[in-house]
Order: sequence, then structure tokens, then C-alpha cells
Amino acid sequence: MSAIVHAPVPARPAPALGTGVGAWLRANLYADWKNALATVIILLVAARYLPAIYQWAVTDAVTARDPNACRALAHSGACWGVIAEKYRFILFGRFPFEEQWRPLIATLILVGLLVVSALRRFWRPWLGLVWICGLAAFFTLMHGGLLGMSAVESARWGGFPLTMILTTLGIAAALPLAVLVALGRRSHLPAIRAVCTVYIELVRGVPLVSVLFMASFMFPLFMPSGYTPDVLLRVLAGIILFAAAYLAETVRGGLQAVPAGQYEAAAALGLSYWQMQRKIVLPQALRIVVPGLVNSFISTYKDTSLVTIVGLYELTGALGLALRGDAEWRQFYFEGYLFIGLIYWIGCFAMSHYSQRMERALHTGNRR
Repeated sequence: MSAIVHAPVPARPAPALGTGVGAWLRANLYADWKNALATVIILLVAARYLPAIYQWAVTDAVTARDPNACRALAHSGACWGVIAEKYRFILFGRFPFEEQWRPLIATLILVGLLVVSALRRFWRPWLGLVWICGLAAFFTLMHGGLLGMSAVESARWGGFPLTMILTTLGIAAALPLAVLVALGRRSHLPAIRAVCTVYIELVRGVPLVSVLFMASFMFPLFMPSGYTPDVLLRVLAGIILFAAAYLAETVRGGLQAVPAGQYEAAAALGLSYWQMQRKIVLPQALRIVVPGLVNSFISTYKDTSLVTIVGLYELTGALGLALRGDAEWRQFYFEGYLFIGLIYWIGCFAMSHYSQRMERALHTGNRR
């Protein structure tokens, strides 16, 4: 019988690095032939058009506040001078020019609250008190009438502060309402289920413009005689009702994705309906629909541009006011809209990037 010879198995090649620049390029740019082809096409398009865009935006651009120099370009170069000339009007709208430090500080407070709330280390019970104090400071600075500040009615608020407060309060109030409506639509009580269903389908069946018109012009008709709610409050109510209808369907999708065994286990533990929803079902449902929720948040952020139709001039409306009455700068609206688009893009990108971090932290993605 011949002896058994054990031959060593040859070493396999080392696995490719999963981190670093090379790994990122391989995963995102040429993971397969389709990605590689798309990368080549994008590079060719960029090589064709980016030099001309750079020349228009940088090389031939005018940054001085000189409308004559801008007109001399005949649109062959960007006129960033219109931003330098009108940026305060665009950012703060019709707020009194000499007191625009107030909306600046108010906006910084609101943005600071949002940044702090996005960090998990600050998710403590005292954060709610910080929000109450911050919002009180925001409205005190914007409205005035205290501490020697002149009173400014909400109809004169505009620009970026108005966009931020409508987005923040709209989302903050719409999400709890959406959860209640989603639970109501899944209720076993026919009356509650019918009311929630009618509300969702009715609001989702009309554009936001119609809701804003209803809130701004028809809502006062249902108020007591002689009482007219503030225009900002009316518009905010319309945004909340509209956003809540869409968020409710997103939350309902998350509720339906929770396995039935979770409900049965909670019932077996003797939990009440609201204990089951608060401790077992809703945390899982909301974790599942993080991408959908953030998508609705981004839509609400951008939809605030529609409040111009009811007399509130946020970023886009403030730009229209800034250029409409100035013949020297009116023709350079394109650069103004690029400036506003950059502001909206930064906000949307920040929310999108944060949602991706939340997904990874909450393990909502499929991990191997």
C-alpha cells in the first residue's frame, strides 16, 4: 500500500482591502462593467461641459456690485454682484434693514437647536426645555416689542428665517399627528378608521397650493366674528395638515411591516394598547421607515417655497421682491436662483446624510 502524501494547500491571494480610497473607487465607480461604463460616460460629459461652466461661473464672472459691468458681459459670464447687492433682502425679506441682526441671531439659534438635536449624546430629558427656551428666543427676536426692540408683524418676516421656522414647526407638529392618524387608520373602530381614511385621502388628493389657500382665506371664516388668526399661524396649520397626511401613510407602512408576532408577544405580556404601541410597535415601525420619513421632511422643506402665493415671502419670494422692483438687477435672476438653490441643496443634503447615518446606527439596512 502506497504511503499517503499530504501536500500543503497553496496560499490564496489576499482579499482586497475593504476600506480606503481604492476600495471606495472600486465599489462606486467600477464595481462591474455597467458601473465602469457609466463612470466613463460621466467623465466624458464632464470633460465636455465643465470647462465652459467654470469659465462662465469663475473666469468671466463679475463679483462687484456694478450692474453696468454685468450688463457688459451680455450673460457670457456670471453676475455674482447681484448676490452681493441683494443677499440681505434675499435672506431676511422685508424685515427692517437696520434690525436684521435680529433674524440673523434667531436663525442661528434655530439652526443650533437642530444641530444639537441631531447628536445622540444630547438626547436627554432637558433637551425639550432647551427647545422651549430656544423657540421663545426665536419668536421674541423676530416679533420684538420687548427689551427695546420694535414690533415687527409676522407678515413682514421673510427669507431664510421664515423657511426654517415653517419647516421646523411643520415637521415637529406633523409627525405626532401622523402617528395618531396612522394608528387610527389601522383601528378596529369603524368611525375612527373612516375619519382618518377620509382625512388622508382628501388631503393627499389636492395640491399644497389648495391647502394653503384654504388655510389662508377660508379658515378665518370658521373663526368667531372679529377674530382673524395670524397669517403665519394659518399657513403653518396648512403645512402641518398637508405633511401629516403623507407622513401618516409612511408610518402606516412601517406599522404593517412589524411582524404579527410582536403584537402577540406584547399582548401575552399583558401590555395595554398604548404601552404596546409606545414600547414595542412604534419604535420598530419608525426605524423601518426612516428613509421615507426623511424623504417627506425634505419635501416639506422645499414645499415652504409655495407660501409666497399667500403673501409670505420666504427665500424664493424674497428674491422675487428684491429683483422685481429694481430694473438695474432684474435681468440677473438666474444667479439669484442659483444662490437660493445652493441653500436648499445644503439643507436637503444635510437631512439626507443624517438619515443615512441614522439608518446605519439603527441597523435598518441589510447587513452581512
